Amino acid sequence: MWITIAPFVTFLFHAAAGGVGLIACQWAKALGAKLIGTVGTAQKAQSALKAGAWQVINYREENLVERLKEITGGKKVRVVYDSVGRDTWERSLDCLQRRGLMVSFGNSSGAVTGVNLGILNQKGSLYVTRPSLQGYITTREELTEASNELFSLIASGVIKVDVAEQQKYPLKDAQRAHEILESRATQGSSLLIP
Repeated sequence: MWITIAPFVTFLFHAAAGGVGLIACQWAKALGAKLIGTVGTAQKAQSALKAGAWQVINYREENLVERLKEITGGKKVRVVYDSVGRDTWERSLDCLQRRGLMVSFGNSSGAVTGVNLGILNQKGSLYVTRPSLQGYITTREELTEASNELFSLIASGVIKVDVAEQQKYPLKDAQRAHEILESRATQGSSLLIP
């Protein structure tokens, strides 16, 4: 199953104020797509909206599934991009339209385990994928093409990647940086400096 993110395609993206999430917000806006992002604070909501999210849902203050249904007029979404994992798995499936696609590409809250595949049928013949870069980019040419696409958007200013000073860590503080990332206290990208 393949869903192309294109103008007017509405989709859900978890952790929209994280490093990958902020890039996704900007990229979706440039494509004319409607990214609904999840965030955990009002400050992160503002960051995601500023980056280009069409709508945001604060999962700590709102019922994710019910709010998504409100936003979409009950239609839900064709695809969910989930880098969070265990904490969002079940609710993500509930946000999908019939024959929708769940893209599970991370596990910041822990790995999804004990999946009952029958639930995919019960929730509307859903599709699930667990992609990796190595599965999509297997040759130097593919890497060059994909890199050029992203870096040309950065070079042209369509996508901006800012790293806040408080999220730049000396390499010797890598453990501390990981602890802060795991606590979900960061916003946007973090950087380890050798």
